[in-house]
Amino acid sequence: QLELVESGGGLVQPGGSLTLSCKAPGFTLAYYAVAWFRQAPGKDQEVVSCITTKDGTTYYTDAVKGRFTVSRNNAEDTVFLQMNSLKPEDTGIYYCAAGPNPHDTEFSDPLYYDHWGQGTQVTVSS
Repeated sequence: QLELVESGGGLVQPGGSLTLSCKAPGFTLAYYAVAWFRQAPGKDQEVVSCITTKDGTTYYTDAVKGRFTVSRNNAEDTVFLQMNSLKPEDTGIYYCAAGPNPHDTEFSDPLYYDHWGQGTQVTVSS
């Protein structure tokens, strides 16, 4: 069973940066599209970004465009989410999820992904 492990969360001031990592110990993550979702207290889960295995095609939700960058290092078999200019509304638990390559109409659907991590907490506060 493929299990994902996120790391890199923490407490950061508004305007600061964090980089999250997603690994799949014992599996080759490079074979999967990987998405990042987040869930804030009292709110529904929402997609943040996705990176496919095809030419590194990426998708972003409008709220993070220009601030977040998703990337993958296949040599390290790791997917990263670089988060800059963080805002208090970015606070939440961030999850990575893996699945087949989605179309642009599919990447935001959590049901599309078969494998999930346990999440890492990101708190943006002064």
